[in-house]
Amino acid sequence: MTRTILDIHILQTVPPSNLNRDDTGTPKSAVYGGVRRARVSSQAWKRATRKAFSDLLDDSELGVRTKKVAEVLAGRITALDPSTSLAASVELAAETMRMATGSTIAVPKRKAKDNEDGENDAAPESAYLMFLSGRQINSLAELAIEGGKGGDLKALKEFFKARENKARARQLVDTEHSVDIALFGRMVADSTDLNVDAAAQVAHALSVHTVEVESDYFTAVDDKNTDAEMGAGMIGSVDFNSSTLYRYAAVDVDKLQENLGTGLRGDQPVEPTRRAVAAFVEGFITSLPTGKINTFGNHTLPAAVIVKLRSRRPISFVAAFEKPVPLGTEGGYLRQSCEQLAQYVPTLEKAFGLTGNGQSWVLRVGAETEALSALGTELALPELVTAVGDAVVARLEPEHAAAASETEA
Repeated sequence: MTRTILDIHILQTVPPSNLNRDDTGTPKSAVYGGVRRARVSSQAWKRATRKAFSDLLDDSELGVRTKKVAEVLAGRITALDPSTSLAASVELAAETMRMATGSTIAVPKRKAKDNEDGENDAAPESAYLMFLSGRQINSLAELAIEGGKGGDLKALKEFFKARENKARARQLVDTEHSVDIALFGRMVADSTDLNVDAAAQVAHALSVHTVEVESDYFTAVDDKNTDAEMGAGMIGSVDFNSSTLYRYAAVDVDKLQENLGTGLRGDQPVEPTRRAVAAFVEGFITSLPTGKINTFGNHTLPAAVIVKLRSRRPISFVAAFEKPVPLGTEGGYLRQSCEQLAQYVPTLEKAFGLTGNGQSWVLRVGAETEALSALGTELALPELVTAVGDAVVARLEPEHAAAASETEA
């Protein structure tokens, strides 16, 4: 069966920075090819990409990941039915979430402290982060209002004793997934049937060369000190490094299509997938983790991007840098990185019979990246995003046309 797989390869140079630190405050690292490399975890770049979605997609296409699901749902219940008090909405929300997910929704022990009236004002929470789409929250709020008219918790509990109503609640949590849930997946520990397998895979970004951690010693002066008061008001240090990173992500477009379904009501079947792919491509390319960003101001964009649409499986090109890139004669690692990548890619694809088996696009900046120009059609970012979206639609539409014909027959 022919698949639709999207690979994104990026080379990005980052100046002194601490994008993603470990528990000691030191920039994360990893040994690859026998040498120490700078590393930025996949989790850090996934979050940065998700944050970028707020500028690329409508809020209705996104989800929220929180333990405070009862509060979020209660807010929606109150918005839809202002006659229901906030306290009653919280009770309805907690009961609805219990029925929908099978999870414990309760006030955390650390917050279970009564106020002066002997009551506890803290809202119940789930024991772990829960990921719900905006449309799922809306639908659950409507169901809670239907079953607990006027904020009647007892009526809602009776409502959910009917098997079909409890099944409706679970179904609402498992349909109309948001773009971020469809891409990055969801785990519901108490109800594994509600899990969503991620359509996107993001690798840990690695420097293409050996990296050493440096340390910045700093002081801060007390503005109110007099000339007679010598010394700093604060002394400290912060670790950092600088690197040229290889970043990689893959999207199983077929899985993404399956997770999204038809998306917003009235959409053509492939349109939600087009929007999701376009948002992921642009978001992943342009996003940046914000660790210590105020300290270092390391706002850079990639020097080179290669996007490939494949038909069998995702393929990372990280092995091009298993041997660390040497420092250029005039300094810098970018030119040599591009040359190593430009030599490795066609060699790998020829050896495994992958030439001519998909589409390829290149976005690059500067003369140092010239070697990559032969690896695909050169486009600027807006045109690249559009071209990838169009190519995905062209792949998916024939399949949906065929499936529709089979259904009609």
